[in-house]
Amino acid sequence: MARPKFTNETYLDFNDKKNVNRLQKAIAEVEKNFGKEYPLIINGERIFTESKFPSINPSFKDQVVGYFSKANRELAEKAVLAAYETFDKWKRVPAEKRAKVLFRAADIIRRRRFEINAWMISEVGKNWLEADADTCEAIDFLEFYGREMLRYAKKQPLTKVKGEINELVYLPLGVGVVIPPWNFPFAILVGMTSASIVTGNTVVLKPSSDSPMMGYLFAEIMEKAGLPKGVLNFVPGSGGEVGDTLVAHPKTRFVAFTGSKDVGLHINELAAKHQPGQIWIKRVIAEMGGKDSIIVDSEADLKAAVEGVVVSAYGFQGQKCSACSRAIVDEKVYDKFVEMLKERVEQIKVGPAKENYFMGPVINERAQLSILSYIEIGKNEGKLLCGGNKIDGEGFYIEPTVFIDVDPMARISQEEIFGPVLAVIKAKDFDEALAIANNTEYGLTGAVYTKNKKKIQKAKEEFFVGNLYFNRKCTGALVGGHPFGGFNMSGTDSKAGGRDYLLLFLQAKVMSEKIN
Repeated sequence: MARPKFTNETYLDFNDKKNVNRLQKAIAEVEKNFGKEYPLIINGERIFTESKFPSINPSFKDQVVGYFSKANRELAEKAVLAAYETFDKWKRVPAEKRAKVLFRAADIIRRRRFEINAWMISEVGKNWLEADADTCEAIDFLEFYGREMLRYAKKQPLTKVKGEINELVYLPLGVGVVIPPWNFPFAILVGMTSASIVTGNTVVLKPSSDSPMMGYLFAEIMEKAGLPKGVLNFVPGSGGEVGDTLVAHPKTRFVAFTGSKDVGLHINELAAKHQPGQIWIKRVIAEMGGKDSIIVDSEADLKAAVEGVVVSAYGFQGQKCSACSRAIVDEKVYDKFVEMLKERVEQIKVGPAKENYFMGPVINERAQLSILSYIEIGKNEGKLLCGGNKIDGEGFYIEPTVFIDVDPMARISQEEIFGPVLAVIKAKDFDEALAIANNTEYGLTGAVYTKNKKKIQKAKEEFFVGNLYFNRKCTGALVGGHPFGGFNMSGTDSKAGGRDYLLLFLQAKVMSEKIN
């Protein structure tokens, strides 16, 4: 039976007491399971190692969500070989059957939605809506990519050639290494992994060490959805030891990565080096950082602009590659915007994710120290409008921070901070605002608030980012509606959640037969 037309999953309404009660109950149930040990999964085998690492609840840093077995080079090698051996069978499974695995996984996630949200709230500190949106996006990826694979499996159009029968088919690549981030610990992990699998590839999944529980949950879900052993191998471990081993392995055919610019460039460099026995050029699909700007024009609705900037800058503590970290404001409305911004930011409450504060903790102590160091830099580069302090407590908390009168080339205007720090920059007019918006090495997301249609058109032509929004926030891309990926040092413009994405995991074969 054909799947209905794709539609995005609807977020839960937490004004509904039933949803509140169900999520609170799920959090309590998850907390009962804190501190358990979890294995690697290689070719279906659960492997517990002596070396383990904890996953910490950033809201309460003394709480251990779980202890995860840590792979080494030998186990990484074992995982790649298991995936390589399984590939020959999995690539022959019809696209319809592979897509059905994704659809079944989506249904399982729907049934376990509150539990998955609760694990995410506990492991990375997302508030309730951010966690649910993450889970919804994971469902969307499964549903969208399943349908996309069915489209690619159909007969492909070719120009007719007299005296020949011609056919084009898409083939999988081979073994893929998937390295997802912790900031969208379920959605991006599920998206990159499911895209790899539904196209007929096999996967070695190395989750972020800050969110391994989400990877384990997905591996478990895919097993229950009927995925054969060896197609998805779950291998937590360090980037330097396990990650590099996986990327460099001669049997690895492609790497799908989301994370920082520095790690992405390292992966790209390592993957580009030919290894003994390697018979292909490895493909790298990378989404890296951003230094994203919202332009506030003199003809903007200032109330809407302030709200868009605040939600984009401080949603999930600014820990999104799409987050607004620069507000570029026309000098005609600059003072009024700053006044309104200060009032709005000072309304933000910070606290434990389980209690559903708008802002929770940053991911770990290292991130907290890094963000605080940028705040100290900012004090010499701009005027501190509000925030700027570490918040004492049981977790890794930082006040929402705003610097104004920032020079466009200041470090806090150029470098990705990945935290709740916003730089406000004054522009003399719309043209200068566009020039400032384009002055970084990144090109991921951006937004423009203006009522002027001519300025919107000019921004469409000149604002160089992969995802550009008008009169709305610069975060919150939806699968199918906002294919996501950026330019320059923001990555390979992969356009996740779009009609081009699966092509990155496929290769085309053309067959031509002469006829009488």
